[in-house]
Amino acid sequence: MSEIYDDSSLEETTDSFWEVGNYKRTVKRIDDGNRLCNDLMNCIQERAKIEKAYAQQLTEWSKRWRQMVDRGPQYGTVERAWMALMTEADKVSDLHQDVKNSLINLDFEKVKNWQKDSYHKQMMGGFKETKEAEEGFKKAQKPWAKKLKELEAAKKSYHMTCKEERLAVTREANSRAEASVPAEQQKKLQEKLDKCKQDSQKAREKYEKALEELSNSTPQYTESMEQVFEQCQQFEERRLSFIKEVLLDVKHHLNLTENQSYAAVYRDLEQTISSASPQEDLRWFSSSHGPGMHMNWPQFEEYNPDLAHSIAKKEKIGKGDKIKLTHVTPSVQHSQGGDRGSVSSYEKNQAYTPSTEWSDEDQMAPNSGSDTNGGSNPFEEDVGRGVRVRALYDYEGQEQDELTFKAGEELTKLEDEDEQGWCKGRLDNGKLGLYPANYVEAI
Repeated sequence: MSEIYDDSSLEETTDSFWEVGNYKRTVKRIDDGNRLCNDLMNCIQERAKIEKAYAQQLTEWSKRWRQMVDRGPQYGTVERAWMALMTEADKVSDLHQDVKNSLINLDFEKVKNWQKDSYHKQMMGGFKETKEAEEGFKKAQKPWAKKLKELEAAKKSYHMTCKEERLAVTREANSRAEASVPAEQQKKLQEKLDKCKQDSQKAREKYEKALEELSNSTPQYTESMEQVFEQCQQFEERRLSFIKEVLLDVKHHLNLTENQSYAAVYRDLEQTISSASPQEDLRWFSSSHGPGMHMNWPQFEEYNPDLAHSIAKKEKIGKGDKIKLTHVTPSVQHSQGGDRGSVSSYEKNQAYTPSTEWSDEDQMAPNSGSDTNGGSNPFEEDVGRGVRVRALYDYEGQEQDELTFKAGEELTKLEDEDEQGWCKGRLDNGKLGLYPANYVEAI
């Protein structure tokens, strides 16, 4: 009796590469490789944008803080050390801009050109490499797939005859067990059983022959399939090796620690900060704004009519000239190994310093009725008293307690000249203040 037919054998399938059509995953990998090249280019491009934005932010930060420090009160070598942070930002900004340029001009373009050389688009869509792989696998699989189809048909036919033979055996056995079945009927069932056995044997032989033919063609099938697959593997190996090469290039461009210029930035920064000398800055400040400044101490002077009248608080340069604030010129002392280049612009603006500074209370308007302490205005006088005088020269008040007038303008002298050569007076607009006594004459 032939073997029993099992329906479950039809459902036995695998997901093997050798199954018909399963080569498509290998073919799809070619299209995926092209898409991955696009993804890598997008990845590099986005990183380049980040590098560019960071470089711009560093530059903006450096510019803003350089101005703030330069305008601030910091001075000397410590200011120079502070400024070194902005110099570091500018240099690092340049380096990150170089990283951005390398990513775009080298790495991005490298992937783009490789993709263009490796994937060739067809007019009808798709890539030439994909089509060649598809056709190669089809050609290698076609003879074997044909024999496999014949085998499946023979297998199905054989299993059907086995099923019919099994049914005939059952019917013939039942007829013999029942006495009521006529002999003629039993004979027919026996003939049916013999025919089913013959058909089953023929189907089996055909099935075995188809299987043998398929087995004989399998080595050629596997060889042809492996040959096409190896070509796909080589193409994919080139892509994978190229991607690895590009990623190493990207790593090299991103890793600034391998850049000697980057290391030099922080060596210079550390050297500049370490060279800052608080003691040197203190000595400079003392000589420029402190007890170390030069001072023209008052000395006895013989009267000289050819010289301008000299006063302690203010001095007259000459007829027709303005009165200027008396100030002392600081004697700039160079520290050992240093220069004045490290002094901030704030200090430079402060080099010209009045000998007398006004407090908040002193800076109140002269016509104010009271000061911040509730006292009376020292310039508040009786409008009716005083002597009329005429200005000989133009004079512009240098401080808030001084009057400003033009030559020929009349005003009222309220008090006589003091020991410093100043008079107290009032303009016709009511403003009270001081003026040089030798700038006016009595009317």
